[in-house]
Amino acid sequence: MKEVIQLAGRIPEDFINEVRNGINIVDVISQYVSLEKRGKDYVGLCPFHQEKTPSFTVSEDKQFFKCFGCGKGGNVFSFMQYKESLSFPEAVAEVAKMANLAMPSSYQSEAKPLSPLKKVHQDACEFFHQVLLTSKAGERALNYAKERELSEDLLEHFQIGYAPNSDHLLLTFLRGKGYDDTVLAKSGLFSQNESGQLFDRFRDRLMFPLADEVGYIVGFSGRRISNNKELAKYLNSPETEIFNKSKVLFHLKEAKKAVRTEKHLVLYEGYMDVIAAYKAGIKTGIASMGTSLTDDQVYLLKRISRNIIINYDGDEPGQHAIERASHMFETIGGFQVGVVSLPEGLDPDEYVKKYGPERYQDEVKGAITPTDFFLKRLELKYNFSNDREKLAYLDEAIKLIAPLTNPVERDLYVTKLAKKVGVSEDSLKVSLLREGRRLRVAERRKKQYNFEPEEQSKTQVATLHNTNPALVRLLYLFVHSEKVRNYLLGLHFLFPDENYAKLAESWLDFEETHDNATINSFYDFIPDDLKGIIDNMEMMTMPEDFSKEEVDGLLASLKRLDNQRKISNLQMQLQDAQRRQDEDQVLKTLEMIINAKRNNN
Repeated sequence: MKEVIQLAGRIPEDFINEVRNGINIVDVISQYVSLEKRGKDYVGLCPFHQEKTPSFTVSEDKQFFKCFGCGKGGNVFSFMQYKESLSFPEAVAEVAKMANLAMPSSYQSEAKPLSPLKKVHQDACEFFHQVLLTSKAGERALNYAKERELSEDLLEHFQIGYAPNSDHLLLTFLRGKGYDDTVLAKSGLFSQNESGQLFDRFRDRLMFPLADEVGYIVGFSGRRISNNKELAKYLNSPETEIFNKSKVLFHLKEAKKAVRTEKHLVLYEGYMDVIAAYKAGIKTGIASMGTSLTDDQVYLLKRISRNIIINYDGDEPGQHAIERASHMFETIGGFQVGVVSLPEGLDPDEYVKKYGPERYQDEVKGAITPTDFFLKRLELKYNFSNDREKLAYLDEAIKLIAPLTNPVERDLYVTKLAKKVGVSEDSLKVSLLREGRRLRVAERRKKQYNFEPEEQSKTQVATLHNTNPALVRLLYLFVHSEKVRNYLLGLHFLFPDENYAKLAESWLDFEETHDNATINSFYDFIPDDLKGIIDNMEMMTMPEDFSKEEVDGLLASLKRLDNQRKISNLQMQLQDAQRRQDEDQVLKTLEMIINAKRNNN
């Protein structure tokens, strides 16, 4: 029974332990999930399934994570395997990189290469970038970039490049790197004519690489630099196997790093706004690349930070987009949203150029609540010198305030409204109560006729493994206490569940062959189908202390459970014997049931 010593590949175990001990699982997971400390653990929204209420827990003490919603759990390597679809050796290599540890030289060459589509985008990005910075063909584009105050630092940070005005230069370059036309045709970097010939899709455009959450380039957006208005101002990559624009946010990987200190993300309409904001000192800018914000993008943001500031353009379409985005964040829930509403219809780039970076930073710091924003927008629709319009304004304003759950926030807006319109706060509170009742009635009716199943509760989530508390506790003590382990071995105890028995035997083998064996190092060497038992066990709150009475009680509980199972099987045998009218078998089985019940008592 040596199946446990097989998953580490050819990476030396000492190095695996060094990597595991050289990094904190909280630091790794924080790069993907916004974690909040609760007691001694951290909680956040699970990165593996969509949820509104956090069920994802990380234990810094035990260096384990567990989602009590979808069931995924494990250690730092397991997290990277799940999140980045890596093999175990690849996960070790990735975590080693985070811990600034070099992989053993004998293993470095065996790391899995990027997929061909991701690799071709990396090479295309390098091609565009070098053409812009170092070639004669890129001089006009470089001058264009400088005129728009894109410094070399900005060009480098955002890896901006230039697609030359040619239909074959990129194609020739990538063919020269060994890519076949099948991969190139799938990449989205090329178009095909009727005869199937490939030609460069992007020509005479400033190129902005679009990366996924991890930082791999998956597409491009090209901005026209000529005055030919017959051409689209922006041209994006088409959707491919690796690029879905509804799931990608510009600058997300870099913003994730900065959010640890800034504590919020700033959402913009386009990447030029992100670049302008970055130049003005806002490092956490992201953009949905000219498309409307999607649910996928909102859930992606929720895993990274719940503090979102929306700064769309100040024109009418931009203001409508703010309303839509605010409602999306409210509907999905769990966000603290601020709104920057720039004056004079300016976009962030125009505002920075006109008023300077410091004043723009003040605008971001002074972001108002969505309700404040909606009320200010509402004011513009009405003439307050007309009583009829004033009443219509109040009616709409009350509808905006009534859904607020924070009583202090409601009172704040009631006071503002009363001063604004010149009515008493008491009269507004009466209107607010009436609107609140209307909303509650509407909600009850909605629930009454809504037959969609509710989100599965944590207690309803099925598990593939036996989670009998006595069984889990006994395995925990077997692994963590040499005294209990020796006591159970002295009794010749066998775990009644096959999977638990495998784990107990595996632990004995592992401990015998490893100095300073720990549950975390053991976890990396057990089969995947048994890992759920360990991460469930480790993430449960269990006392370290125990007594002989507790252990004996656990054994008695398991014995009763085993007897109950035997009784159930015997009762099925009894029914079968009765159906066959086998009197001898009926009597024999009845006697066995009586003895089993006597043992149970």
